[in-house]
Amino acid sequence: MVRPHLPLNALRAFEASARHLSFTNAAIELRVTQAAVSHQVKSLESQLNVTLFNRLPRGLMLTREGETLLPALREAFDRIAGTLEHFQGGHYREVLRVGAVGTLAVGWLLPRLRNFQAQHPFIDLRLSTNNNRVDIAAEGLDYAIRFGTGAWHGVDALRLLEAPLSPLCIPEIAEQLKAPADLIKHTLLRSYRADEWPQWFTAAGVSARMLLPKDIVFDSSLAMMEAALQGTGVALAPPLMFSRHLRAEIIRQPFDTTVTMGSYWLTRLQSRSEIPAMTAFRDWLVEAANHDGM
Repeated sequence: MVRPHLPLNALRAFEASARHLSFTNAAIELRVTQAAVSHQVKSLESQLNVTLFNRLPRGLMLTREGETLLPALREAFDRIAGTLEHFQGGHYREVLRVGAVGTLAVGWLLPRLRNFQAQHPFIDLRLSTNNNRVDIAAEGLDYAIRFGTGAWHGVDALRLLEAPLSPLCIPEIAEQLKAPADLIKHTLLRSYRADEWPQWFTAAGVSARMLLPKDIVFDSSLAMMEAALQGTGVALAPPLMFSRHLRAEIIRQPFDTTVTMGSYWLTRLQSRSEIPAMTAFRDWLVEAANHDGM
């Protein structure tokens, strides 16, 4: 049977009455009379041919049919309200939620966001940072930019940037480093991956038998670089992400040798359909990454 069109006012009157369990309080919220709310609910009950409320001496009680209808209406009204909130200044503004590894966010993405905003003024970007541990679904993210090999279960991954690692340190320490083997005399700063420095030393031609250095382990390249800036030791980090420090000459890269342990990837859940804001951000990000050499 084709159901006649149900009036929005009647549905709104029912939803408000169900929340308050009172026609009077619903009328106050909707700024109409109590009689108008009661009439609209009765009209809705008549069209549906059901009783939605049991009228009690001191209020209302939802029937089983009313309890069934209420959640669907709440979800619908919430979605309508959420959508309407995005209309501002004669335009629809899409919200885009992106999580990013802190190193890339601070060292590469943030300096470029002004360009993205200029090109896409009606996308509201919500950026959160992490130390490469992220749960896209649980955090409600549209995209996550993470570091690794690109192999994550249940996600599509698009490679953005390679991030080769090289020793970085303050100028005072850099002046003491004439050859890669000189690094062994200093405290080496590294991530949780114990194989990074050994692989770099191998690439630099330093025998593994010589490696008995002191080291400090960090869960964030940003914290590691802060320690390097304070002269604590030599960090093994991606120069691309700390290019501003290098240009300002507060950090130096004493050796050209680099080692690649992974890349930065743009990832999304395979079950997540791309909305226009996601497509715009992806295309812009790829173009920016191509400019820096993928």
